[in-house]
Amino acid sequence: MILKKSKLVYFPFSKHGKYIANHCCPLNIFSDAKLGLDSMRRIQPFLLLLFLPQNTVTMSKSTHFLGQPMFGQLINLMSKPEILEFSRESGGERYVKHFDAWQHLVVMLYAVIRRFDSLREICDTMAPEARKLSHLGIRMMPRRSTLSDANARRPERVFELAYRSLYDRYKGELSSDSRGRQAPAWLKRLQVIDSTTITLFSNLIFKGVGRHPKSGKKKGGLKVHMNIHANEGVPSDIRFTSAATNDGFMLKPSSYADGDIIAMDRAYVDYSKFEELTRQGVVYVTKMKKNLVHETVSDTMIMLPEGLMEARVRHAVFTKRAKGGDEIRHKARIITYPDVNGKKPRLVSLLTNDMEMDAAEIIAIYRKRWEIELLFKQLKQNFPLRYFYGESANAIKIQVWVTLIANLLLLVLQKRIKRPWSFSGLATLVRIMLMYYVNCYTFFENPEKDWAKILEEAKEQPPELSLFD
Repeated sequence: MILKKSKLVYFPFSKHGKYIANHCCPLNIFSDAKLGLDSMRRIQPFLLLLFLPQNTVTMSKSTHFLGQPMFGQLINLMSKPEILEFSRESGGERYVKHFDAWQHLVVMLYAVIRRFDSLREICDTMAPEARKLSHLGIRMMPRRSTLSDANARRPERVFELAYRSLYDRYKGELSSDSRGRQAPAWLKRLQVIDSTTITLFSNLIFKGVGRHPKSGKKKGGLKVHMNIHANEGVPSDIRFTSAATNDGFMLKPSSYADGDIIAMDRAYVDYSKFEELTRQGVVYVTKMKKNLVHETVSDTMIMLPEGLMEARVRHAVFTKRAKGGDEIRHKARIITYPDVNGKKPRLVSLLTNDMEMDAAEIIAIYRKRWEIELLFKQLKQNFPLRYFYGESANAIKIQVWVTLIANLLLLVLQKRIKRPWSFSGLATLVRIMLMYYVNCYTFFENPEKDWAKILEEAKEQPPELSLFD
């Protein structure tokens, strides 16, 4: 559409016969007292610009325009028939007339990506976007009661199956390193296990652990246990328990194959499981507890050229009396190194069943365990996990599953873009532009393209005449 300056037109006022200029579109007849016009000779300065020559202004579409909102491009990564099939298998479509599992998932994704804190926010903000959402498979604008009932009644198993299906589909794409960074040979074999606690409002649903130091009250907590492949950045296995549950159950030797490497913290120390992992050919690296009873077989100090300690390597045998009365003996290496990355230098002792790998590589493997801590931080900072859309255990789990799905979809988008983006920066722009008709791939590759085009067009236009020319 092209807008041009219209010709100067004079409209006589009914009472005083004063005049006003019309620019671009017809103006209502205002009183001369309101505009402060006595005559065309005493015209106000803000109307003076209407009489100057103006260039043609072209209002063209964005170079990133696409006939589908960015939200539609994200949910196209999922399969609607597959989601509905998961729901039918899990009993999620029983007694459902309109609000099926696909609509439920799309609405929850909309809420999680936009970081809404309540059902009222979700339902109120969907109304202005009704036409756009209708093209994405939303056949009805759900009321708060409808969405609340769906979160309470539809099994969270539906969303778990949806996440696992998406992970199986895109794990190869997520593990690929398209930026050509140098990675150690053991990175593809490395898996990390850990857990994070999400604080809840009540201790009745999930049993909490510990008490507030000031009030003495105990809050409930949902503990999310995760296993991730270090080169993927998304969880491959997830389990939910109460905050009071010990982490050790997540370490299952049967879940790992010969050649795998596991990095974990000291909460998973279990000699019987370590022995089973050793027999299977699985390498583990963990932080050593201070009270472990062991017998040192050999002790070696590795020094730097400056005369400082690089690492201390000890071969040791650990013994423990099992519940049945049998004694468990486990051979391992203790690698102690100075950690100077914190506020104060400190010695850190690692425990591993690998007897051949270089000490520096063992230290690098354990440091890679920090990837899962970054994932926890990423989830809690970019998605709403402080406020929940329901008070039931099922509703809370559904929101966590949808958060994991949203995280996976954004990571797939991040991997497909050649231009480097931080996850938080990408998530923020997606949240702002979620319902914009913009091609997300071309925009994130070159977001400055539209502005560069405007500047280029401005250079080609003839210079405007000034008032004194």
